[in-house]
Amino acid sequence: QVQLQESGPGLVKPSQTLSLTCTVSGDSITTNSYYWHWIRQPPGTGLECMGYLGYDGTTNYNPSLKSRTSISRDTSKNQFTLQLSSVTPEDTAVYWCVREMGMTFFEWGQGAQVTVSS
Repeated sequence: QVQLQESGPGLVKPSQTLSLTCTVSGDSITTNSYYWHWIRQPPGTGLECMGYLGYDGTTNYNPSLKSRTSISRDTSKNQFTLQLSSVTPEDTAVYWCVREMGMTFFEWGQGAQVTVSS
């Protein structure tokens, strides 16, 4: 059974960098054909795909967030990390890490509430 768990600060100040880590158990993040996404949902709005990390280490980002987003991995810990720079209150959201293959989202983490406020 694959499980994902987000971790990181729940409160970030404006202009700082938000950093969340997803720890994966039950499968390796290098397993062929799987992609590892970050998805968020600001209050009162729909889901937004932020970007993903491929099993081969490649990355792809939402064009609207690309200039501020970075996704990296630590294969020794089976983790991948989201960094979002220059945050504003509009980045307040629930953030999920998600495993995907063939356009199907399989497992989701529990979600991490991040609030941007001074």
